[in-house]
Amino acid sequence: MTHVKIVEVGPRDGLQNEKQTVPLAVKIELIQRLAASGLLNIEAGAFVSPKWVPQMADSAEVLQALQLDGTVNYPVLVPNDKGLDAALAAGVREIAVFGAASEAFSQKNINASIAESLQRFELVMKRAVAANIRVRGYVSCVVGCPYEGAIAPRKVAEVASALYDMGCYEISLGDTIGVGTPDKVTAMLDAVSEQVPVAKLAGHFHDTYGMAIANIHTALQAGVRTFDSSVSGLGGCPYAKGASGNVATEDVVYLLHGLGYHTGVDMGRLVAASHYIAAALGRAPGSRLAHAWQG
Repeated sequence: MTHVKIVEVGPRDGLQNEKQTVPLAVKIELIQRLAASGLLNIEAGAFVSPKWVPQMADSAEVLQALQLDGTVNYPVLVPNDKGLDAALAAGVREIAVFGAASEAFSQKNINASIAESLQRFELVMKRAVAANIRVRGYVSCVVGCPYEGAIAPRKVAEVASALYDMGCYEISLGDTIGVGTPDKVTAMLDAVSEQVPVAKLAGHFHDTYGMAIANIHTALQAGVRTFDSSVSGLGGCPYAKGASGNVATEDVVYLLHGLGYHTGVDMGRLVAASHYIAAALGRAPGSRLAHAWQG
C-alpha cells in the first residue's frame, strides 16, 4: 500500500490569522491531539514578528511543551536570521522558509522582491545546514495571485528550483487563494517537475472555490505523495478577499483512504481534534467530513 505523507499546518498556518487570541493551552492540546491521531508532521509555530503575527508570539512556549526528539516532527516557519536564532534556541529539528511566485505578493507578504527573499533564505539555509536542521521551502501563489492574477507555470518552476538548489529537501507548492483547477495544476506541476523531482514536491491547496480535493487528486495522478492540510479547514489568506482556509485534513484523509493510500491517521481521533479546535474557537468544524462522520 502506497504511503502518502500529510503535513498538518493547522496549528501554524491555520491559527495565525485568527483574530481572537488562542490560549497557549489550547494550542498545545490541539497539537497533542493531532499527534495522537497518527500525524507525524505538524507545523507547531512561527518565529516571526509578533507585531505582524501576534498569534504566533508564544511559539517558543508551545515547543517547550512538546517532545522535539520523538517520532513526531514539529517544523516551524522562519523568515530570516532573527527567526532562525529563536528556532535554534527552541531546539527545533526542521524549519520552513516561505517564498512566492508572484512579485506583488512577495512585496505585500514579506516586503521583499522574489530575488531579495531568495537571498535571505540562502543565509538562513547555510546556518541551518551547519546546525543540522532540515529546511522545507514554500512557494505561494503557484496558480494565481490576488494582485497579479494568473501566474505563469515557468515562474513557479524558477522559484521552486531556486529553493531546491539551495538545499530545501522538499518544496511545498501553494495555491494560496484557491483559484486552481485540475488543468491549471497539471500545467504548473508539469513545469515544476522538469526542474525539481516530483518526489520532492508537496501540494498545498486552499478550498476557496471548492477545488482543493479535485486538485489533490490531480496531483496524486502526477506523482505527488505529500500534501499540506489543516485540521477543520482552519486558516485563510489575509491578502486575498474571500479566500477560505486550507483544505481540511479530515477531507484529505478520507480521499486518500478511499483511494487505497496509507496515511497512518486514525480518522476518529482526527475528527475529535477537529471538533475540539472548532469548539475552542466558538464555531462549527470547517470540514464536510467532521459533520458527516459517524465513527
